Amino acid sequence: MLFADAGVSASQISWLFVIWSLTSFVTEVPSGAWADLLDRRLLLVASATVYAGAFAAWLVLPTFAGFALGFVLWGISGSIMSGTLEALLYDELDVRGAAALYPRLVGWAESAAMLANLASAGLAVPLLAVGGYALVGWASVGLVGVHLALAATLPVSTRARRPHRDGDLLLATERLTQRYVAMLRTGVREATTSVDVRRAVLLAAVLVGLTAYDEYFPLVAREGGVALSTVPALILVTVLGQAVGTALAGRAARLSSRTLGAMVLAGAGLVSAGATVTPYAGFVAIGVGYGLLNNTMIVAEARLQQVITGPARATVTSVHGLATEVVALCVYAAFAVGAGWLSWSTLVAALGVPIVNVAWAVARWFPGPR
Repeated sequence: MLFADAGVSASQISWLFVIWSLTSFVTEVPSGAWADLLDRRLLLVASATVYAGAFAAWLVLPTFAGFALGFVLWGISGSIMSGTLEALLYDELDVRGAAALYPRLVGWAESAAMLANLASAGLAVPLLAVGGYALVGWASVGLVGVHLALAATLPVSTRARRPHRDGDLLLATERLTQRYVAMLRTGVREATTSVDVRRAVLLAAVLVGLTAYDEYFPLVAREGGVALSTVPALILVTVLGQAVGTALAGRAARLSSRTLGAMVLAGAGLVSAGATVTPYAGFVAIGVGYGLLNNTMIVAEARLQQVITGPARATVTSVHGLATEVVALCVYAAFAVGAGWLSWSTLVAALGVPIVNVAWAVARWFPGPR
């Protein structure tokens, strides 16, 4: 809505999302390899710093170019965090002998994040009324500062922060560039040659990437005639659905792949149906469906961590992130092209069709629980 009110066209909004994905596409895997070599906690601090710059760019330069710059910075920040955080968490749990708790912990963490998002969306109503987009934007920059402080003080072991500091892989080479290339090759090799890892990478990436339509939910609400001040309230419904879905990821982690496929199918159907009916009832359906999809996304990414056996965990996870961005990029490009002929609600509903195929693939090929 900020972009639209600043004079950016519907097609340009989708191209901003394309720029976002392209940035992540270029930086995703290289940043993962660095996370297998450098201090992962320090990388999380760097990610937060760049993230704050993204929001600041939107506020200082409220033009298409400024928004594009912000998305470039956001893409770089996301790439640095992607793979780094998952690998740091999984390795820390492994050090503590509690790797089996990964799906539950990630689920609760995501749920807490969604509840914080829920509170933020609720605060957006009075903040918009009092100070408009500027107040909301600078408040966002301030919250990223809290994010940075938490990253800097994260209590993790040295082994989880730098798991290969003294490993054989590093001792075999002398220069940092050689070490980096060796780690990059190791991770990409495991992601592409191990059957279980490859299936987990591809299916999780397609599942997450195809649900990139959440960026268009506010536009769907506004297209339905909802007032600007009411849009955050409808987004609250979808965030609440996400929070419930991710909180139950620990339970869903024990389900069979066939059951997970059925959940993906039900979630896609509810989102598509909700986008085509009246906004208020429709967003209830979207919230439930999106909650189911987020639940299965957490489980899919947790099972990917379980099947990784090599030394380049963050790199393999970043390969998954790269594949996710490829799928998301296709979604944004399709929306950019289709925006000239179809409504936002129609485009969101139509995306449920390929997700049906994903549900079938998850039921048949996804690694089972361990």
